[in-house]
Amino acid sequence: MSNLQQRVISAIVMAAVTLALTWLGGLPFRLFCAAIAALIFYEWTRMSRPENGATLGFLPEALILVFIGALVAGLPALWLLLLVAAITAIVAVAARLRGAAQWEASGLAYASLSGLSLAYLRGDSHSGLIAILFLFAVVWATDIAAYFVGRAVGGPKLAPSISPGKTQSGALGGAVGGIAAGLVLAIAAGAGNLTMLGLVALALSIVSQIGDLFESWVKRRHGCKDSSNLIPGHGGVMDRVDG
Repeated sequence: MSNLQQRVISAIVMAAVTLALTWLGGLPFRLFCAAIAALIFYEWTRMSRPENGATLGFLPEALILVFIGALVAGLPALWLLLLVAAITAIVAVAARLRGAAQWEASGLAYASLSGLSLAYLRGDSHSGLIAILFLFAVVWATDIAAYFVGRAVGGPKLAPSISPGKTQSGALGGAVGGIAAGLVLAIAAGAGNLTMLGLVALALSIVSQIGDLFESWVKRRHGCKDSSNLIPGHGGVMDRVDG
């Protein structure tokens, strides 16, 4: 089976599971977001934790479990933000005292905020469902369009020192694809002010691609091609949710 075939099959399965849990909302979706946060943290520490040198033991793992418990329990967003700030500060101070790098604190914040933002964008309302479907449509279309346009057109590299495979044509194609998908979703949902929503889709597409570059930089910084091999054809969870 080719890598492209693996990518397509994995993408279909992931999309089906994600959309089903998004539709359900509530506890099932919060559990899904908690799993995403846990897997991002696992992959981040897998890449960044040194084999030798100062470590923080199981403190970061204990604190991510505290966050996951609070997220699943449905703690209000403000309290969760304060919790993320607190546990990140604890790990940052501990790392400074132990002479360790600050990667674990960064990973804790990155993983926690990823899970929190998805959970509370969805919420329990119909508008939350439409909002997160809009986000998914833009980000997924950006990723797909950038991949295929970049391969078909090629041309100058976007950021060769960070991600040699990404091209400027792919980035432009991704932005166009993201806007188109966002507008299709908006029209299907009966939303108004399509001009504003098109601009929002453009902004989300750009942020998604910046997030992709950031994750590529983290991997390159630690000498990793993929964040893990959990998803056939795609790499790890971070490789899929970096937007």
